[in-house]
Amino acid sequence: MLMSASAPRIETERLVLRPHRVDDLDAASAMWSHPDVVRHIGGKPFSRQDTWAKILRYAGHWALLGFGYWAIESKERSGFVGEIGLADFKRDMVPSIGGIPELGFALSPAVHRKGLAREAARAVLTWADTQFPRTVAIVEEGHAISVRVLAAQGYRRVAGTTYAGAKVELYERVAAGVTRGQGPSEGGARS
Repeated sequence: MLMSASAPRIETERLVLRPHRVDDLDAASAMWSHPDVVRHIGGKPFSRQDTWAKILRYAGHWALLGFGYWAIESKERSGFVGEIGLADFKRDMVPSIGGIPELGFALSPAVHRKGLAREAARAVLTWADTQFPRTVAIVEEGHAISVRVLAAQGYRRVAGTTYAGAKVELYERVAAGVTRGQGPSEGGARS
């Protein structure tokens, strides 16, 4: 894995994925405080302070692990519309996903249902395929939209479990060209 102090810039047809900036705080805070965004992510809106902590945690991932989250900008709307990336949050859950990059994403309600999550995920996973043999994602049970985004990228459900008191589903994706090995449902760590 190549270490990077910040997220590399990635462009797609409609998006720019770039490192977070201090001036993203207002737009990110508005997104994370919206009930539609947090409905399947714990259900509780994030405060401005919580959002700032997220941005700092994303920067820390890049500095310490060489991977993390990107801010998503829309070329059409010109500005921050969401976040996507890979993390190792050291979640206390069974099966363990420690050491396996976990995909996560959130977009502002103004750009929901436009295919941007799929486009951003495809770009991030193209990058990730050069770095990791597999990635995982956890989705709150019943969050069909996120499941469709994951399925479009080749994720498959490997387990149902609980995390932070919620029923969640664990998904796994093996990088292109990698043979499926021991998965998180079998207790394996990143190979």
